[in-house]
Amino acid sequence: MIMLYPRIIPCLLVRDKGLVKTVRFSDHKYVGDPINAVRIFNEKESDELIVLDIDTTVKEAVPDYRMIAYLAKECRMPLCYGGGIKTAEQAKVIIGLGVEKIAISSAAISKPSLITRIAGEIGSQSVVIVLDVKKNSFGGYELMTHSGRLQTGKNPWDFAKEAESRGAGEIVLNSIDNDGVMKGYDIVAAKKLRAMISIPMTILGGAGSIRNIGNLIQNFGIVGAAAGSLFVFKGPYKAVLISYPTMAEKETIVRENLRNV
Repeated sequence: MIMLYPRIIPCLLVRDKGLVKTVRFSDHKYVGDPINAVRIFNEKESDELIVLDIDTTVKEAVPDYRMIAYLAKECRMPLCYGGGIKTAEQAKVIIGLGVEKIAISSAAISKPSLITRIAGEIGSQSVVIVLDVKKNSFGGYELMTHSGRLQTGKNPWDFAKEAESRGAGEIVLNSIDNDGVMKGYDIVAAKKLRAMISIPMTILGGAGSIRNIGNLIQNFGIVGAAAGSLFVFKGPYKAVLISYPTMAEKETIVRENLRNV
């Protein structure tokens, strides 16, 4: 019997081939070379890695296959890549380069049938839908695209359910309001998503401590806990330092929080 565990996942944002971090999807700060970061996460035995090229959709560019191939060659953990994927053919090429999962957002939201086509080419287990969500003035949530620049008018939870029905194998919920703030995940939004889908979900945006990850696991059990700032910054002045929990730390946080689920 295969035992499933929560996944602790670094999320790397790439812009102009450099590694950056953002606060609420703006204030881009260069923090280094993505390939070097991948090598460090290899050494630290990360559960998985998400790499998002945040410029491709805004610039209407195609995926940088050369960079993706280099990332896949260096990466010794499951790799999820997102950025600029607009066709099933592009997704198939990227999987062929050695990437385990592809992440799509804007293209899937504008044309949901794309999810079904991509799932038919590479399998549902490799299709990840990223939902960038932002609170609105009425206390609800809205689905955003193009790195948070465009409002869609769509309800994120309804779209998540539709994405699952069309063949998505995982949903990543990315909180624009919590991005880079490092004060904890949006648990309320995560609960809304969990109520709508039965496929795996990963929560991104807001993690500032291992305790935040533990709180997520305590609330949802087998979940993906993704973070960016937590794994690239150190201390109150946010010095750049790649970090990741040790195996013993991971086992402790999972054991202590899963027993309360």
